[in-house]
Amino acid sequence: MNWLEALILGLIQGLTEFLPVSSSGHLELAKAIFGEGQVPQESLLFTVLVHGATAMATLLVFRKDVAEILQGLMTFQWNNEAKFVTFIVISMVPAAAVGLLFEEQIEALFGGQITLVGSMFIVTGVLLFLADKAKNTEKPVNGINAFIIGVAQAIAILPGISRSGATISAAVMQGIDREKAARFSFLMVVPLILGKLLLDLKDLATGEVTISQGASMPMTIGFIAAFVSGVFACRWMIALVKRAQLRYFSYYCFAVGAIAIAVSLI
Repeated sequence: MNWLEALILGLIQGLTEFLPVSSSGHLELAKAIFGEGQVPQESLLFTVLVHGATAMATLLVFRKDVAEILQGLMTFQWNNEAKFVTFIVISMVPAAAVGLLFEEQIEALFGGQITLVGSMFIVTGVLLFLADKAKNTEKPVNGINAFIIGVAQAIAILPGISRSGATISAAVMQGIDREKAARFSFLMVVPLILGKLLLDLKDLATGEVTISQGASMPMTIGFIAAFVSGVFACRWMIALVKRAQLRYFSYYCFAVGAIAIAVSLI
């Protein structure tokens, strides 16, 4: 991977993380187009790095919400902030369990398997289409909702399934208010991604994971590109996700998935 490819991939991550169209799926398709020869482990590391960049962009954009949550926790009372953090922790359990138990299998999925990516795009399209039909979305998030949303997030580890699309769809189909669903969806992933990023950086520091010579600079460029574009995209696209009808995103996912499968078969 050269610096230009890393820049493009970082921009793709930043621009697609906040729309329900699978940033990881777009990254895998882009890497396949570039003819990238990374081993799956290194490819997954780059994906985690740029996801970490957009997680930090999310923290920056939602800094007031994060500050309110921290202030609420400091009161040591069972208030709305404490409940929100508890629900976030509950939502993390399924994805954390899958990530720890099936790490090697997950790494193997990030090796340019375009047929899989295309199929998962179509699954994302189905979820968005069903969520668009949901009515009476006025409920707040509770513990059971949070766990089910967490299961959707765990499934979204597969490249091509949109994490935000899967989690927002799971929330909306349970009757949760769309604005609350979007806020919960974007904040719930931050601890998981930053935790995975810290583990990978630890493995790099101890030598358990190595990257090819010359890969450090492209990864750094990709990280910066994803962070900068993510900050701007988050401000704009979060409002778009709240207002837009999800079926239009589903049509896009159907088209991208069909094209990806057709290309892989040809």
